Amino acid sequence: MAYCHHARGGNEVMPYVTVKMLSGRTVEQKRALIEKVTEAVSETTNAPKENITVFIEEMEKTDYGQAGVMFADK
Repeated sequence: MAYCHHARGGNEVMPYVTVKMLSGRTVEQKRALIEKVTEAVSETTNAPKENITVFIEEMEKTDYGQAGVMFADK
């Protein structure tokens, strides 16, 4: 659940990755996620890790639904 947007700044590719997930993860889990996503993007795009930005967007179960039903009600 991530997408990658490449913005060109000079000759360098600057990937921006957004991860959307349910809230409730610990800081340690988020830290590990950012580290692993950064590594994967760097390996697949050849972008330097210093140019990769990872955003985590947390959602509550009451903030979205699927098939007409709020996720909190499932």
